[in-house]
Amino acid sequence: MSPPDPSPHRLSVVIPVYQGARTLPGLLAELEGLTGGGVTPQGRPFVVEEVVLVDDCGPDGSDAVIRALAAEHPWVRPVWLSRNFGQHAATLAGISASGGEWVVTMDEDGQHDPGHLGTFLDVAMEEQADVVYAEPADPPPHGALRNAASWSAKRLVAALARGAPAARFHSYRLLLGEVARSVAAYAGPGIYLDVAIAWVARRTATARVPMRREGGRASGYDVHRLVSHFWRLVLSSGTTPLRWVSLTGASALVLAPVVALVLAVGRAGGRWDVPGWTSTMILLMVATGAILFALGVIAEYVGMAVNMAMGKPLYLPVRDRADGPLGRDRR
Repeated sequence: MSPPDPSPHRLSVVIPVYQGARTLPGLLAELEGLTGGGVTPQGRPFVVEEVVLVDDCGPDGSDAVIRALAAEHPWVRPVWLSRNFGQHAATLAGISASGGEWVVTMDEDGQHDPGHLGTFLDVAMEEQADVVYAEPADPPPHGALRNAASWSAKRLVAALARGAPAARFHSYRLLLGEVARSVAAYAGPGIYLDVAIAWVARRTATARVPMRREGGRASGYDVHRLVSHFWRLVLSSGTTPLRWVSLTGASALVLAPVVALVLAVGRAGGRWDVPGWTSTMILLMVATGAILFALGVIAEYVGMAVNMAMGKPLYLPVRDRADGPLGRDRR
């Protein structure tokens, strides 16, 4: 076996910016130390070759800070959006503009420590994972109600979106570059980023790292934004609810004649003597079964349209993993 390739892994860091005027300079100062190269805990060389700052048109003058940072550092690449589109859309815009072998996404508020990038990379190489999510080593900084709601939402989505590791979803993540940019190319409007990643990622893993406080400012997510965030996650989870409608309709159509037979036998046996009740119930069951079955058929077609609107790909060709960054240790 030949020795590992000594060339460094090339990382692009993508940061969606909404309220980063106070926190961005400090975060970029930490990332600057990695633009000259670093070594993971297991000895793998890597370099942050660019930091993509996506201006999501926030209210605090972050755009001026981005301009100043881009003028000061040649490795800072600004991406300007026409209006506020939200964190996931801004992240996708930054990913599409990146060029590294790996893409790291992180928040602007300083909660994510760039010093752990090497840990992410080691986990990806050891587990041959396309995606590595942060697994917070400390308790979430929010209240008990919000933490419980977040936990419940992720479990619900995991049940709806089969194959999507919703319990692992986190905005601090490392992605294989070609997978990340392919997701950014086909994901439809309103899609939840991590669900789209789960469609094509062969393997996901987690890296246990501590989180820091959110830069001394309050979270940008109020109740309305959190509910919208959750609902987009549910809608992106797939067409399982529509399939439930289809199964309900088919079940009702199958049970309708059985119930009608039971009612007819009961009427003939004199168990109920209300005139017209048996025939009304039989007609109601048959009509209800037919209606629900028709809704089930419509739901199947709607499900196909939803998958196409989300941009869910039929397949995603990639290069041989042995020739990419995941195969570097084997050379």
